[in-house]
Amino acid sequence: MSDTPSPTRVVFVGGLGRSGTTLLERLLGEVPGIAPLGEVVHLWTRGVLADEACGCGRPFGACPFWSKVGERAFGGWSEGLAHRMLTLRQQVDRTRRIPTLAQLLSDGQAGSLAAWPSPGLSGLGEYVAAHRRLYDAAGEAAGCPIVIDSSKHASLAFCLAAAGVDVHVVHVVRDPRAVAHSWGRRVARPEDGRPMTRWSPARTSVHWLAQNLSLELLARRGVSVTRIRYEDLLETPAGTLRRLVARIGLRPRFDFLADREAELSMAHTASGNPMRFTVGRIGLTPDDGWRTAASARHQRLVTALTWPLMNKYGYLGRLA
Repeated sequence: MSDTPSPTRVVFVGGLGRSGTTLLERLLGEVPGIAPLGEVVHLWTRGVLADEACGCGRPFGACPFWSKVGERAFGGWSEGLAHRMLTLRQQVDRTRRIPTLAQLLSDGQAGSLAAWPSPGLSGLGEYVAAHRRLYDAAGEAAGCPIVIDSSKHASLAFCLAAAGVDVHVVHVVRDPRAVAHSWGRRVARPEDGRPMTRWSPARTSVHWLAQNLSLELLARRGVSVTRIRYEDLLETPAGTLRRLVARIGLRPRFDFLADREAELSMAHTASGNPMRFTVGRIGLTPDDGWRTAASARHQRLVTALTWPLMNKYGYLGRLA
């Protein structure tokens, strides 16, 4: 018998930011056997290079969990490794590469990167291999068979699948009018107090369409994708999580849920929105404040730009 450990299973949470991806990751992270890692795509800049805080509150470089992961995966974190990963990301992990990656999946060549002729994907094998080492090391350090990467970007999900990683993608959607309202709000980053990026309703609509259409394409290329609506997660958290966890292949255990509340423990998430620092009891109630706070003009604009997918996801019947 081989003593080689089985690869850590990867659950990738995808969708546009402000759609509830961090909340879903935090809830899934309370299920035994699952380790949440945060937005791994930003680990290199915000963690390794900027030494921002882990979800545990310690600087990335002082976090025992991430120190162990870096040592197991790469012999330690280094600026050289981080810059190399950022260079590779610029080459292969881009929305414009999705059509090429989708063709790779369509042709049944996932994992056969050496024979793939596109020069733009020459670094894909190296890029994904580093992610694979990181996922495996994190799973070992956490003692969990499954890790969650909530990087959100569909392009990274395509990179992982095209390079042969057995990834289960959780596609999180939220009413684009609510998403646009959230992107227009002023929110300070807890790490340094600087304002988080703000987008106009039109720009948010374009990004909402791009990410969701890309994840729809990923599902059509044979990758395991489960779609979750933010609104369903908040309306029926236990039922929604039970179905999702069963799809992932774990036995559901939700003793952290009670009376539309959840008890969150500390998590070693390397990057993400401010909720990653939350510890303790939180309420699980739908956030419909956008219905009165967002202007009718902005709501009409977002609806006009996104109505085909709004209809597919059941949002056209939820008019303000």
